[in-house]
Amino acid sequence: MKCLYCDCTESKVIDSRSADDDRTIRRRRECTGCGRRFTTYETIEVIPVLVVKNNGMRQAFNAEKIRNGIIKSCEKRPVPMAVIDDIVADISKQVYNSMESEITTKTIGEMVMERLKKADEVAYVRYASVYRSFKDLSSFMSELKQMMKEEKRAEKKEK
Repeated sequence: MKCLYCDCTESKVIDSRSADDDRTIRRRRECTGCGRRFTTYETIEVIPVLVVKNNGMRQAFNAEKIRNGIIKSCEKRPVPMAVIDDIVADISKQVYNSMESEITTKTIGEMVMERLKKADEVAYVRYASVYRSFKDLSSFMSELKQMMKEEKRAEKKEK
């Protein structure tokens, strides 16, 4: 860190404190060249992730949109808000940890469905019906049959 007063590149940290809800560190420094003190702030650099929609348009990733979609699918279901928050946090973490600058809505939708299936099957079917845009009853039924097959497989593995 370069000193504001003498351009010396050497300084020592006198004091460090959390600031801004533990997202920033405030450091009080003393220049080893001139002895003057100055303050620096250290924050995490967030690289924006863009979501590529089906029509090719791009927009910034917004975890609130995921939360709202999950809440709608869990309406009148016994799914605690803590579970919904965990799902949203898990997906957000996975999106940012992927180190990709873009992610498709299809990928995000699959992540949501995978987690909803474990949390509540009715909420999963509701979400899938909107996400996969079931055109008619037969496409909806084929999804339900697939779920039932997977459930039977899981039961056989448990035995």
